[in-house]
Amino acid sequence: MWDPETYLAFDDLRARPFFDLVNRVRADRPRRVADLGCGPGNLTATLAKRWPDATLEAFDSSPEMVAAAREHGIDATVADVHDWRPAPDTDVIVTNAVLQWVPDHLALLPNWVSALPDGAWLALQVPGNFDAPSHVAIREVAASPRWRERLSAAGILDRQAVPDPAGYAAVLTAAGCRVDAWETTYLQPLTGEDPVLHWVTGTALRPVRDTLDDDEWQDFRADLAPILRAAYPRNPDGTTWLPFRRVFTVAHKPE
Repeated sequence: MWDPETYLAFDDLRARPFFDLVNRVRADRPRRVADLGCGPGNLTATLAKRWPDATLEAFDSSPEMVAAAREHGIDATVADVHDWRPAPDTDVIVTNAVLQWVPDHLALLPNWVSALPDGAWLALQVPGNFDAPSHVAIREVAASPRWRERLSAAGILDRQAVPDPAGYAAVLTAAGCRVDAWETTYLQPLTGEDPVLHWVTGTALRPVRDTLDDDEWQDFRADLAPILRAAYPRNPDGTTWLPFRRVFTVAHKPE
């Protein structure tokens, strides 16, 4: 279950990749803009401001996130990305930090492109931190004798890294698009007690939270916390630096 409040605790830092992504979309007057995995809707609202004349389509698989988006004034719905198909007038698709949760998402991209009208844009961003110390630590704790049986049954240990920019570029170029693909590692300044644990609680640890009961969840966090403290030490000024890699792709279907 997604917790919008926890996710939004770092809303400024989480928002920057979204704006870096959307700034590369050159659509002037799109008829329909679709936000796939809209989350709590705070960023979706900026799409409505940029393209006020467009029909805004937004959905998320989490009822909690959709409820939060509706509180932001977004007419969001609960839906699964696997079931979605672009409407004929969809000129822009944005999917921000969503497709890493969809293991077969590379197969979805060409299908979306083929359904888009000429001149449409597809913009995606995914975290590329599968091999970062934070995520390695999560997998190590999940694979420990205490947790392995519970968490392997939920498929948590089976998650694979997302492609690099070249991987996305290859798929979308083959689908007939002009592609702009890149990666950026943001150095996130975090503060407070166990800030990296708090950061991953809002995202990477969601499948763990969904699997464990309340007491188990607190025990898992207690096992993980000292490993993250050692991997990401606090500096004398109180700042903990978290390098966070993101992978971006913007594809334009020629007119």
